Amino acid sequence: MLVPLSRAVPLLVVSALGVVRADTLATIGPTYAIGEEHLLAMITRRLREKEASGELQRLQQQIVARGRQAVLQPPPLALPVASTPRTFYHDPTYVLAQRIVDAKGAVLFPAGTRSNPLDIVPLRRRLLFFDGRDARQVALAERLQARYAGALKPVLTGGAYLELMRRWQRPVYYDQQGALTRRLHITRVPALVSQEGRRLRIDELVPEPVAPATDKEAP
Repeated sequence: MLVPLSRAVPLLVVSALGVVRADTLATIGPTYAIGEEHLLAMITRRLREKEASGELQRLQQQIVARGRQAVLQPPPLALPVASTPRTFYHDPTYVLAQRIVDAKGAVLFPAGTRSNPLDIVPLRRRLLFFDGRDARQVALAERLQARYAGALKPVLTGGAYLELMRRWQRPVYYDQQGALTRRLHITRVPALVSQEGRRLRIDELVPEPVAPATDKEAP
């Protein structure tokens, strides 16, 4: 009996697929167990080896020491020392890029609203940004603290702030990652920030040389 061509083609395709599947199954080879060590078992074994040799304790001590150093003396900012006095101003006014609405969709502040933080919270104490690793800048900070009778916030851009806190018996701040200096466009230190009207005045100060300490002659 002859099979119509329209039925013969699907039959040939199915037959071919069946042959291919049969051939594939026939060529499957033997399987083998995984010979590699389990990952968790390997990690546990290596940790025990490092603990037995004392290496694990050394690594822990190094991590603690690095963390302690980062807290006591954060990474300094790459700000050069001012060589000439300079004064410039910073306007902290900002403009809303988009409107602010409440939970019901009512507009609280439309886009384009201008606001100056100094209208709400004035800068009552000056800010002095300086590098605590430079003896000249530290001496300048001490003179300015005496001049302004405590109405000054010392802000480090480098150095050990805890050491100065113990020495001065007062809070010393640190400009972490340069957040404040970038916002105020401070590029040199020492820099004294004060409020003048609705703007901030930034004075770059040139530190004076510090006379070297001399030993007193014995009588």
